[in-house]
Amino acid sequence: MNETSLTALFILLIGLIILSGFFSSSETGMMSLNRYRLKHMAKTGHKGARRAQNLLNRTDQLIGVILIGNNFVNIFASSIATVIAIRVWGDAGIAVATVLLTIVILIFAEVTPKTLAALFPEKIAFPASYILGPLLKALYPLVWTVNLFTGAILKLLGISSARATEDHLSREELRTVVNEAGALIPAKHKDMLVSILDLDNVTVNDIMVPRNDVIGIDLEDDTDAILRQLKNSQHTRLPVFNGDINNIQGILHLRNIARLLKEDDINKDMIMTLSQEPYFIPEGTPLNTQLLKFQKGKRRFGVVVDEYGDVLGVATLEDILEEIVGEFTTDYAATSADIIPQDDGTYIIDGSTGVRTINKTLGWKLPTDGPKTLNGLITETLENIPDTNVCLKVSGHRVEVLQIKDNVVKAAIVHPKKTKRAIGTKVR
Repeated sequence: MNETSLTALFILLIGLIILSGFFSSSETGMMSLNRYRLKHMAKTGHKGARRAQNLLNRTDQLIGVILIGNNFVNIFASSIATVIAIRVWGDAGIAVATVLLTIVILIFAEVTPKTLAALFPEKIAFPASYILGPLLKALYPLVWTVNLFTGAILKLLGISSARATEDHLSREELRTVVNEAGALIPAKHKDMLVSILDLDNVTVNDIMVPRNDVIGIDLEDDTDAILRQLKNSQHTRLPVFNGDINNIQGILHLRNIARLLKEDDINKDMIMTLSQEPYFIPEGTPLNTQLLKFQKGKRRFGVVVDEYGDVLGVATLEDILEEIVGEFTTDYAATSADIIPQDDGTYIIDGSTGVRTINKTLGWKLPTDGPKTLNGLITETLENIPDTNVCLKVSGHRVEVLQIKDNVVKAAIVHPKKTKRAIGTKVR
């Protein structure tokens, strides 16, 4: 073999190694593409994304053509390297060729190309699709034959090759995608998206105003008292009941009675005439379900009742929206009368404040799978209604009961969590 022929073989060997690197990087790049980003780019008209998506829609054929090409060039390269090694080193060249070619292929045709493709899949996969597409068409009979045998082997193993290739995200997976979006999605938008995903896990009981805190119009009060209440009301919708909150007769929107309030020309019959029929919500209704029901029924206000028909509280459309977008005030802890920050870092919290409200406002993790209010959390931890001011631990937070009235904790001082302690451990 003359020197010219040897040089030609060296050039051919280098070309085959480059081709091997191309197939290796193409495989890793194609498989590393973000399928959801790829779909978005394809929908926006990116040609490379469309070609790559078309290839990935036939994953078995794509892998087939890549592996056929990769194995062909690797085997061909091995043959050429053996010929060169025998020409240079004689019979010992076979061992030398095996060792050297293995090292060269690992470094230049496997590890390096695949690492680059894993780091920059789009930069590798999109240009590679220009070659892989036509190559698949040219080698289709061979690819089809290989896949035919592959499919038969998979069936013997009990695996169906016809399994759907569509990617579907579960709720938890979508939450992870949102949280891992980094600076691409503002933190506030992330919180909103995660809150929407969590609506299934939150019920109307978690966001309702408890019946003890419901402000409404009692038809048994005298007309002057009702008139004063309407003029001073901070709410736009008020339940109208007869003697007891369980006897709700309707829901009054102050907009409907505003003109009469200016003229002081109002009576109980007018109130009932202008009131809407009450809308009742079964306890335990998930927020996503109730949101759709509010939308379908064009409602904004509902009365939550238990299985016996007793009123538990009221829930509004605004309450549900606040679960998604957060409180409508910029600094709820500073403006809320229910959560008052102290100079020493503690908070005086009204006993009727919802546990979820406390968690969202202060960023805490008080348990939400039990009682819905701070009062309920304290009494459950103590396993009795305190008859004096006590101090206890609730989920690692030091809680000092400030005021007790009518068997209810009216206010408590709550310390931020400092050390992890057992839930419900009393401080002696």
